[in-house]
Amino acid sequence: MTSILVLNGPNINLLGTRQPEVYGTTTLAQIEESCHQTAAELGCEIAFRQSNHEGTMIDEIHAARGVHAGIVLNAGAYTHTSIALMDAIASVELPAIELHLSNVHAREPFRHVSYISKVSIGIICGFGPAGYPLALRAMADHLGAAV
Repeated sequence: MTSILVLNGPNINLLGTRQPEVYGTTTLAQIEESCHQTAAELGCEIAFRQSNHEGTMIDEIHAARGVHAGIVLNAGAYTHTSIALMDAIASVELPAIELHLSNVHAREPFRHVSYISKVSIGIICGFGPAGYPLALRAMADHLGAAV
């Protein structure tokens, strides 16, 4: 069965209470449940992770090699700063989708720069929590696993 890593970066654990005017009121636990439901519909498995630590995220990406067929990554602010995460994705040679809850292109100029997009097959942003099932469906389709 196809397995996809859904990896979330810094401050994503605060969803539901962190800047609800930007990120909404849906919690990370609710997003995880939605992802598990979507994966079941697609006939896929997911591993759902979150870390506020760049090194831990890199370790998760490295560990995905040989275990998962693709990565959905909401790297949070690391999107705009982390060459190390970019290099990790490139190194494991797994397809990755960059994901954001907000439309980063409609926000501050520094958010328009993404190191992750340089090594991703696509980007989903601005759809709030609905972006997660969209990303899983896109990845499953890319992998040929969609039902």
